[in-house]
Amino acid sequence: MRRVLLATSTVALVTAFTGPHATLKRSLNRNVLQMVDEPVSEATRRQFVGTAGVLGVSGWVGPTIESAQAAQKSTSWSQVETGIEQTIFDIAFDTADKSHGFAVGSKGTFLETKNGGVTWAPRSFLNLDPEDEINYRFEGVEFKDGESWILGKPAILLHTTDAGKSWERVPLSPKLPGEPNGIVALGPNSAEMTTSTGAIYSTTNSGRNWKALVKETIDATLNRVSSSGVSGASYFTGSVNSIVRDETGAYLAVSSRGNFYLTWTPGDDFWIPHNRGTPRRIQAMGFIDGKRENGLWMSLNGGLLQSTAAGVDLNADQPEFNSIPIKTGGYGIIDLAWNSARNEVWAVGGGGTMYVSRDGGKSFKFDNAADNIPGNLYRVLFDKAGGGFVLGSDGVLLREAKA
Repeated sequence: MRRVLLATSTVALVTAFTGPHATLKRSLNRNVLQMVDEPVSEATRRQFVGTAGVLGVSGWVGPTIESAQAAQKSTSWSQVETGIEQTIFDIAFDTADKSHGFAVGSKGTFLETKNGGVTWAPRSFLNLDPEDEINYRFEGVEFKDGESWILGKPAILLHTTDAGKSWERVPLSPKLPGEPNGIVALGPNSAEMTTSTGAIYSTTNSGRNWKALVKETIDATLNRVSSSGVSGASYFTGSVNSIVRDETGAYLAVSSRGNFYLTWTPGDDFWIPHNRGTPRRIQAMGFIDGKRENGLWMSLNGGLLQSTAAGVDLNADQPEFNSIPIKTGGYGIIDLAWNSARNEVWAVGGGGTMYVSRDGGKSFKFDNAADNIPGNLYRVLFDKAGGGFVLGSDGVLLREAKA
């Protein structure tokens, strides 16, 4: 039996140990501590860490997440039963029909909703063998005016112009540099696709022809500029963890080792590498509220979060990043998303942790909407058509409660 020291104040230690059955009650600085014989779930552990201060016992001093006042029960999100255990990587809703959406994920996961994400049903692509479908990892989906694109690994790109009634597999060249890792719908038969080596292609005829927007791969760029002092460039493995696009067509990528990042703006011939300006590795990055003029955000190992000021020069060697107050207890932040309609910013990360900012991202408070959900949360998004969703491991899907 695990034994736990529970706290009823904001200054307490939360720990667990083994030993003879016993019950201990004592006071410490007017704070009542109580030991109880009971199993401790991950949700319970986070709950009590979330209400704890910092108390040194036997040489241990631990981080805190938030005060008890900030850990009130969240009513903003509810879990959606998807009926699957596979990880969902992306969701998109049709801009022409806000109730109609697709969700894609690992092991061929393809779900459809026609009621705004309240319920989801599994679907298959009509032109794929169901036995082969499970071998694909679908990582991105776009849905605009009845036209949808779905991208995955091994390299596959699917396209529909009739809201998913029929799908066409778009041929991809075996000489494509890297693996496809991003797709953005831009209008009828038009899209931009990125690859893991930083290639960017555009099409205006449903993928029959593609035009390269970058003249050299990231490898070639780093070989050419490695003498300029970009830290970690010599350890580049040839791929990037993620590539994100803002509304103007600018791109932001993080190296696979998290030791530097790169930017590209329309009209540039190649990516521009940037030092991260901190000894901690980059966990994730993005554009603030999806627009480069608003600046960049960056999460670092150990749960740190930073951002630049609005109007930052993306082409500067090392734009200035400032720390954002957020107490994660060491859990890493994996994604951020802005809900402009409510003037909120939401952050998700390891250990099923969620945080919310109601001051435009200047500070964050812990939110316990996912306390009873095991695993990591990988993605938070506020689709312009379909509302807010949080995606996590093992089929976890949270939906924003409507106002």
